[in-house]
Amino acid sequence: MTIRTATLNHVVTIEIARPEKKNALTQAMYTAMAEALIAANADASVRAVLITGQPGIFTSGNDIEDFMQRPPQGDSASPVARFMTALLDCEKPVVAAVTGAAIGIGTTMLLHCDLVYVSDEARLAMPFVSLGLVPEYASSLLLPALMGHVKAAEKLMLGEPFTGSDAVDCGIANAVLPAGEVVNHARRLAERFNALPPTAVREAKRLMRAPNQARIREVMAAEGALFATRLRSPEAMEAFQAFFQKRQPDFSQF
Repeated sequence: MTIRTATLNHVVTIEIARPEKKNALTQAMYTAMAEALIAANADASVRAVLITGQPGIFTSGNDIEDFMQRPPQGDSASPVARFMTALLDCEKPVVAAVTGAAIGIGTTMLLHCDLVYVSDEARLAMPFVSLGLVPEYASSLLLPALMGHVKAAEKLMLGEPFTGSDAVDCGIANAVLPAGEVVNHARRLAERFNALPPTAVREAKRLMRAPNQARIREVMAAEGALFATRLRSPEAMEAFQAFFQKRQPDFSQF
């Protein structure tokens, strides 16, 4: 299994553990993460969830081969949609320790976490448009809200990579730490919830998120439908063919 889960001191850790493939996420991995989040949310003894990766890599995003064999259809039943819905619905605090590169959904999922700590080696990117696709899971709503339209356009339309310090500056992350310290720091913060009244923590999270929840779900549905349509577009086909052929895509014909 390429997702490791463990419970220690009332914190459930979900560890992406596929370093030989740069922690690229398969459908089975999304299912495992969704099930871990759902179980943590239902377990009264769990006070927080910690999501992390491997040294130097949080996740490179979707495993493209696996992704193209079973592409999402824009509905809530796909493994990736189940994972992101479980993340959105998790009542417990979710802490992310970004141990390195966070590409595509690796950055998108951070927008739905409560506390985010990034290593000084972190490199974030949302290259959806360069693949002929569109933003996903409410990133087209949440990113402009965090950093303003023009900065979000750099990240979502140009796919411009950004550093951990940039993520802190624009409100995606709480702090940048040395690579060897980020996981332990994030765990310490997650364990602080053990000393706090759990119902009050959950209600505080619910109140903070309630004003945008309906809109987030609406945007997620709209993005998902368009994302599925774009996957079948000539532009996306050219982008993915170029990826597999290890060449630059040619969009001059479109």
